[in-house]
Amino acid sequence: MNELVETAATAVTLPVMEAFYTLQGEGFHQGKAAYFIRLGGCDVGCFWCDVKESWDASVHPQQTIEHIVNTALAEVNCTYGQAQNVIAVVTGGEPLMHQLDALTLALKQAGFQTNIETSGSSPLSGHWDWICFSPKKFKAPVPEILPAANELKVVIYNKHDFEWAEEWAAKVSPQCRLYLQPEWDKSDTVLPLIIDYIKAHPRWQLSAQVHKYINVP
Repeated sequence: MNELVETAATAVTLPVMEAFYTLQGEGFHQGKAAYFIRLGGCDVGCFWCDVKESWDASVHPQQTIEHIVNTALAEVNCTYGQAQNVIAVVTGGEPLMHQLDALTLALKQAGFQTNIETSGSSPLSGHWDWICFSPKKFKAPVPEILPAANELKVVIYNKHDFEWAEEWAAKVSPQCRLYLQPEWDKSDTVLPLIIDYIKAHPRWQLSAQVHKYINVP
């Protein structure tokens, strides 16, 4: 690490709920090797959230950025301390509740590609190779996320959510990839609706949470 990043990595801490090496199961990068860093803290409060234990940041250990990145490098068994072609996905909770510039600089310097999964409800920070924007009805996104999003992923819980998806699709950049993802517990009901919708609106694609089907984290 250079001196600036090393100083930040030593000084800054973040609440880490869990971190693990797996495959990305959703969206544009589905099927790629990915190291997930799940940060504690969320003020969005989706009632169908499957990681509600992440909401309270105070119950998760504070870790230095240096520790987070070194653990990631060890976990992916990197050669020469580099993680070329491995995605580091920062998720939550709502990761943008935290200032992420120092973390992303350190991850990039270690060779990771930096991805984030966010509702966009807090100010944008960090240096990102890919931003997955997943807006929620429970707390409005901030406008600055819209031109920055590489991927729009809308969770479909009922048929009214298709209108919600189109509202946000009209606001992101024309280059932004568009995905519809069934809420897991409602998949049997909403997946057929999503399939029909995509056939009628082919600019959308399906995000199917493959990791849950193949039983990996």
